[in-house]
Amino acid sequence: MKKIVLLAILFATAMSVTAQDKVETTVAADVVNQYIWRGQDLGNVSLQPTLGIGYKGLSLTAWGSVGISDPSDTKEFDLTLGYTFGGLNIGITDYWFNDGLDPEARYFKYDANNTNHVFEANIGYDFGVASIQWWTNFAGNDGVNKDGDRAYSSYMELAVPFKLSDIEWTASAGAVPWATTSYGTTGFAVTNLSLKATKEIKVTDSFSIPVFGQLVGNPCSQKAYLVFGFTLQP
Repeated sequence: MKKIVLLAILFATAMSVTAQDKVETTVAADVVNQYIWRGQDLGNVSLQPTLGIGYKGLSLTAWGSVGISDPSDTKEFDLTLGYTFGGLNIGITDYWFNDGLDPEARYFKYDANNTNHVFEANIGYDFGVASIQWWTNFAGNDGVNKDGDRAYSSYMELAVPFKLSDIEWTASAGAVPWATTSYGTTGFAVTNLSLKATKEIKVTDSFSIPVFGQLVGNPCSQKAYLVFGFTLQP
């Protein structure tokens, strides 16, 4: 459901924080057998590129998804502006989909009642042994609640990373706190239970490919998925 409007003012109080000392860039692309997001099925085999830049905790990231096996799969282009200090992170994301309120799928169409953009704010904290995150839609093509009003669709997730047999694992549980058509919920609902494993496969002495598998269950929709993918990066 998921280039101009992503404007935000992020600030931090005067405090000592741990942050990168130089500009960092990210160029990568995932290939997945199916696009599963927060327990929702958004497409089949997909290519998902990432381009990002970061400096002293502030980052701007562009992310997209396009179907490979099924041309009718939803195309997506997201821009995220984020800031991290210590374990705390905040951010704003502009999601754009080629399917939405605007039948012509114009990217620069921001009319509240005729746009394919969804704007979302997030806040979270990484405790090291676990992390917790909250996301809320605040503008754009959001879902509606039982009364037909803007739902301010929200999603919260707890993730616990661990290592087992030289493989990086992450166990996650996510829920939607109230009714919204965006997630197909009529009230509080657990929509995402997942277990993800990632391992780097060495190709040469200087090049390896991260490969991941993920088991996802959505108790709300009664659906389950097995995702496989790999990441290409310089």
